[in-house]
Amino acid sequence: MRKNFYFRSFLIAAVIILLSSFYYLPYYVSKPGMAKELEPIIKVEDGFEEKGSFMLTTVRMGRANIYAFVMAKLSKYQELYTVEEIRGENETDEEYNVRQLHLMSSSKLAAIETAYKKAGIPLKYHYNGVYVLNIMEDMPAEGKLRAGDRIFKVDGKEFQSSEEFIGTVSAKQEGEEITLTYERQNQTKETNLTLKTLQETGKPGVGITLVDDKEVEVDPAVNIDSEEIGGPSAGFMFSLEIYNQLIKEDLTRGYRIAGTGTINAEGTVGRIGGIEQKIVAADKADAEIFFAPNENGAEDSNYIDAVATAKDINTDMKIVPINTFDDAVEFLRKLD
Repeated sequence: MRKNFYFRSFLIAAVIILLSSFYYLPYYVSKPGMAKELEPIIKVEDGFEEKGSFMLTTVRMGRANIYAFVMAKLSKYQELYTVEEIRGENETDEEYNVRQLHLMSSSKLAAIETAYKKAGIPLKYHYNGVYVLNIMEDMPAEGKLRAGDRIFKVDGKEFQSSEEFIGTVSAKQEGEEITLTYERQNQTKETNLTLKTLQETGKPGVGITLVDDKEVEVDPAVNIDSEEIGGPSAGFMFSLEIYNQLIKEDLTRGYRIAGTGTINAEGTVGRIGGIEQKIVAADKADAEIFFAPNENGAEDSNYIDAVATAKDINTDMKIVPINTFDDAVEFLRKLD
């Protein structure tokens, strides 16, 4: 009798756990991901080899079911975020995914610009229009455009950059109708929109946030295989790996070097999320040096949090504060 009771109790518990794994709460959970070597991901044509390695660090992010929620509450280096904290206001899953892909695309472009400029190699740009990232509520584009659409004509005239698009549209009057030509899933489409004044700018618009569809041409060519990576936080480490393959000097000096941070075309390193989890990931991968965004010495910088985490997990990994790409290169050139 008692055996039957225990068996039924076990069976009920198993069913509850199974069902809970399919029920998602309005939270995202992030946890330490991995530290991944960049040399297999980034290939500069006829690039130089390195004895050590540069590594990007990641966090694992996903919607929280009941089990994941409980585990995050009990784990020191797992964090819970509300849906609103991860996605923008009124942003759909589709828009969020498109935004992450374009943030990664922009970070790759900025990394290439930074590395090739530092190496003294010229770049050529090609503009192909703009990508739609988000659609504003109660604005003309709602229901007609989608995140990921590539707009390349206004009233039949081609334009190149987001600056040119905004200038053309904002020069018109509220109530005027414009025709946008765009590409969606390899099909060219047109839509007519009646302009409406944007509260943020006081100028006419269609109610979209956008980003340039820009390509860069370089010689030697570079390929970055980033299909498994989203967001902008790998940009800084991308730039170091590209630059190291462009120059004869090996900046790794044989060390295992991890890090994180956004990068812009001027080589400025920016703040990222999940620095604590990335320190844990780098330590598990036996990294010896970790570059952390210093944010010009801000009291709540990524660097401050990284140092605290490194102390807490008792790692021998050296945490290095970085404001710019040049800071990192200067530090590496002083290594034994």
